[in-house]
Amino acid sequence: MVAVSTMDKAELEAEVLALRRQVQVLERQIKRVQWSPGDRMVLAALSRLLPKVSWSGLLVKPETVLGWHRGMVRRRWAAYRHRPRHGRPPLADEIQELIVCMAKENPSWGYFRIRGELIKLGHRVAATTIRSILIKGKVPPAGKRSGLSWKQFLAAHAESLIATDFLTVDTIFFKRLYVLFFLHLASGRVVAAISTAEPNDQWMRQQARNLSMQLADERLELTVVVHDRDRKYCNSFDSVLESQGAEVVLTPLMAPTANAHAERWVGSLRRECLDWMLIVSERHLAAVLNEYLAHYNDERPHRSRDLRSPASRGDPPGVRDVAVARHSRLGGLLSDYRYGGAAA
Repeated sequence: MVAVSTMDKAELEAEVLALRRQVQVLERQIKRVQWSPGDRMVLAALSRLLPKVSWSGLLVKPETVLGWHRGMVRRRWAAYRHRPRHGRPPLADEIQELIVCMAKENPSWGYFRIRGELIKLGHRVAATTIRSILIKGKVPPAGKRSGLSWKQFLAAHAESLIATDFLTVDTIFFKRLYVLFFLHLASGRVVAAISTAEPNDQWMRQQARNLSMQLADERLELTVVVHDRDRKYCNSFDSVLESQGAEVVLTPLMAPTANAHAERWVGSLRRECLDWMLIVSERHLAAVLNEYLAHYNDERPHRSRDLRSPASRGDPPGVRDVAVARHSRLGGLLSDYRYGGAAA
């Protein structure tokens, strides 16, 4: 390398100082410098050679130069996207949906069990691929999804399961009344709703006996009763039901959605009836509950039953040549429309 003479160094330093002064003058005249992509590339490349102490002389902040450099790196690697991919072809969407469907419908099936079922259908998929698809679909492994969920438990016992709960109603004289109700899960029908001012042990024991006798008269099998951990459900209440062959299942702590069907009925009762009325006494509340139960079980369409009432036994009748009449309850608060007949 040719050594640079002392005079050459002095000339180089003078040139650098002159250029710096010109740059300072230009900075005072130009409000915003327009950088072309080529300028950014050159400055970003030279910044790697400059010492940190010299960065203060640049027209832009060091963070800006670093951002330009990162952008260059991203654009460089982004060019690889358009190159042809090599390796295993992607699995068809239909097969991926089938794998997720098999895992959800069969909680105890592992990756190799699903792979064997796919081989029977003519699809050879590696177990690791099945694992990746299930992870992408947020489906846990067989060990974590093989247990019976609360929703599956309710669905499996719906035909013989009774959900029960309490709700409170305050009269116009600020007296609190309690309503105990029993909901048949399969039909969506409220079997009974009884009000009282003092739900003591004796009263609860009697309601358990009444429920057993009513279900026996209606030829409904009772195998499971679900209720929360309210202390109003005394031991004698559970004992009467267990003596009739029913299993009493308590919902988890602080989990009202575990008894969601009962909570849903409480919401319907309040929105459609109680929120619009002033209850005078326990006798008045009992009359209101009887009217609402008749409407809810026999007249009101339910979305869970394909917009039919729980008492419906088939398709509605066809159009008749008679007028449609309105049948109302509770002074017009509840309405039902039928063919013919006088208004109630």
